[in-house]
Amino acid sequence: MKALIISADHFEDSELLVPFYRLQEEGLQVDVASIARGKINGKHGYEVVVDKALRDVDPNAYDLLVLPGGKAPAKLRREPSAIAIAQDFMRSNKPVAAICHGPQILITAGVLQERRATCYPSVAEELQQSGALYEDQEVVVDGNLVTSRRPADLPAFLREMVRLLKPARQAVHRPSRVLI
Repeated sequence: MKALIISADHFEDSELLVPFYRLQEEGLQVDVASIARGKINGKHGYEVVVDKALRDVDPNAYDLLVLPGGKAPAKLRREPSAIAIAQDFMRSNKPVAAICHGPQILITAGVLQERRATCYPSVAEELQQSGALYEDQEVVVDGNLVTSRRPADLPAFLREMVRLLKPARQAVHRPSRVLI
């Protein structure tokens, strides 16, 4: 299984790095995509290598999309390829996990109407205006969508993100029956 993290400079360090390593612990290959290949820098000084430019991402190659927060989503929501990737994941009903300002990408993608979600408090009004049903909870799960508010919510966010992967993993690892 493969996960895709979309981010850019000024990401919230823990919201990218903690899911990155947690997904690796689960045995997933994790790629980071951004506006261009190279490196991106977090708000607190962490540097992350970018595996793919957004324009080179094939959403069909991934099983999970992660959208960390910080200031990166405000920049990424202006990138048509980032919006197209988010729309593809939501249309395909694949797991999407967005935390803090990450839901801004989903707001711009127009995929939150009538969906339960949460986000960083300063984004809540915009989330509601997009047609989402805002809930001020540490984690909100609505079908294939997991959202959280801030770094302090990471334990709940990770728990539910990993839980969403279980049905997909079972389909991939379903043992074949041998008839004798």
